[in-house]
Amino acid sequence: MVLDESGVLTHLRRGVLEYCILAMIDVEPLYGLEIARRLGEHDILLQSEGTLYPLLARLRRQGLVETSQVKSTSGPPRRYYALTAEGRTALATFRTTWSSFRSAVDSAMTGEQ
Repeated sequence: MVLDESGVLTHLRRGVLEYCILAMIDVEPLYGLEIARRLGEHDILLQSEGTLYPLLARLRRQGLVETSQVKSTSGPPRRYYALTAEGRTALATFRTTWSSFRSAVDSAMTGEQ
């Protein structure tokens, strides 16, 4: 079976989306809709908001993020997500691994060594 572009993107997203989220909230705590908007700036990263919230819940259960409720002037309170110490460690490990992985993939795709 040959995957089309959508299928390839689905496979790639599964591996990296959680780390993109961790990197975003490493800069500052963000609420879910803001994370979705930022990911949406790169059409390729987020297929739908429906996949974001279960992923955020999983990151919380894994102890990589913590949440806090903050009152909003324009609606109900917002749940903000921030990195835990364990989340920072996971992100640092990913960043180190990603660099060498990306280089290896680029090399394989171009035929360079």
